Amino acid sequence: MKKFTVLVLILTLALISAACSSEEAGTSGKTKKASGDKEITIAIDQNFITLDPHNAGDTVSIFGIRSMYEGLVSFDQDMNIVPALAESYEVSTDGLNYTFKLREDIKFHDGEPFNAEAVKANYDRIMDDANNLSAKRSLKFVESMEIVGDYEVSFKLTEPFSAMINKFGMIPMISPKAIEQGTKYIETNPVGTGTFEFVEWKQGTTLEVKKYADYWGGDQTNIEKVKFTPVPENGSRVAMLKTGEADFVYPMPQQDVKQFKDSKDVKINESPSSIVRYVSINTFMDQYKDLKVRQAMNLAVDKEAYIQVVKSGYGHVLDSTMSSETQYYAKQEAYEFDVEKAKELMKEAGYEKGFEAEIWGNTSSESLKGMEFIKQQLAQIDIDVKIKSMEEGTLSDEIYTPAKPEDAKVQMWYVSWSPSSGDADGATRSLFSNEYFPPNGANTAYYDNDKVTNLIKEANTKTDPKEQEKIYHEIQSTVFQEAPWIFLATDVNLSAQANHLEGVYVAPDGSINISKAQLK
Repeated sequence: MKKFTVLVLILTLALISAACSSEEAGTSGKTKKASGDKEITIAIDQNFITLDPHNAGDTVSIFGIRSMYEGLVSFDQDMNIVPALAESYEVSTDGLNYTFKLREDIKFHDGEPFNAEAVKANYDRIMDDANNLSAKRSLKFVESMEIVGDYEVSFKLTEPFSAMINKFGMIPMISPKAIEQGTKYIETNPVGTGTFEFVEWKQGTTLEVKKYADYWGGDQTNIEKVKFTPVPENGSRVAMLKTGEADFVYPMPQQDVKQFKDSKDVKINESPSSIVRYVSINTFMDQYKDLKVRQAMNLAVDKEAYIQVVKSGYGHVLDSTMSSETQYYAKQEAYEFDVEKAKELMKEAGYEKGFEAEIWGNTSSESLKGMEFIKQQLAQIDIDVKIKSMEEGTLSDEIYTPAKPEDAKVQMWYVSWSPSSGDADGATRSLFSNEYFPPNGANTAYYDNDKVTNLIKEANTKTDPKEQEKIYHEIQSTVFQEAPWIFLATDVNLSAQANHLEGVYVAPDGSINISKAQLK
């Protein structure tokens, strides 16, 4: 029965895939680059939501912003913390004071100097309640900021916070002159210190940046202009790569990898990922309050089939709340595919005849395929799922606008998460603390467990890695058993690039880095 079900799914979804890839037929399989052309195009699957570096929460907006902005510290290709606008930093032995020595002779793209006053202007903007910026969450434990010298600043914390240095890496520095012009200006006129500076943003169409000639770090790239182009449909992105219209494609559709196996013009990049795929379940709604229902939904979904059908084999079963690439990961006993057991749980919960449900997701080809898969799997336990796909910005508004759980309309959300701060806190607090329900965070399952919330707080106060590890293991075990998500898979990052391009890479969190891009 299981094999038959999977076969039907594969055939059904193969038709969807074929339809999505219809534009590929008849293409040459070669890329081209005009001689002397110093511009590149990067095709991505989602739109940018915002260019305000203090108010971005989605990975696409974050990597677009990072092409133009820098923080006091940054992340390397493996998500390790490295110096950026601060050449060094010190943490007091009690973990309460962070002091940064800033680099000198750095200018923002508008000519304004970077110094301690600039850091304070950014800090003041974030901490102003009137601005209501998401970056304030990163500074939750900061009590005050002090200018020590022209190029030295110090932050005092209310309590030790083990992930603090990673949070500093999540706060890009904006030109003080731009800050003076207000949030409306910042949202559409990015002014940072990065390798590239802003040219133009046409929401839903393109984001263009150009090389910053006076970059403090020297000549990092030989590319004059980069154009990010959101192309949600898989086949269209691949077609752009084939014709030379795009030089880099991310994500590369898994089902299209084979056709480039022997290509001399295109290189496929495969790398580890901290991205987890799941369906968040709104545990405030009556039909999802019962743990047996949520466990039944997990048992009814064949995760191996999901990886084969939706991810073309590129992925791993999600066996915890975070990827094995994330700090303090602890493997859990995964929910085995067992429809009969799922039906028993539904009967015990009073839903023997199932119920009608709705799943939300964005408009990308993969999301549509993923939601179709979930719909077919849950039909096995008589949950009749209606698919509702929305453009990324609209979807984000629908998810994060409700002021309290009772106002939320989302039932299930087909989504992914990656900790862009590179730490276990980034993979846990916003998702499972009951202090981070939308609009304050990404706990879109409205998972409400005081024990877990307190454990998250406790983990952040520990300075001993072994103690932290023990706490995070308990958090993962508790949340996994209580199933506020349908746990699906972790990604393998797949990107594709023309062979005339070097230096562009996808980090484990799914962010694209262009700072050292080179054309041969």
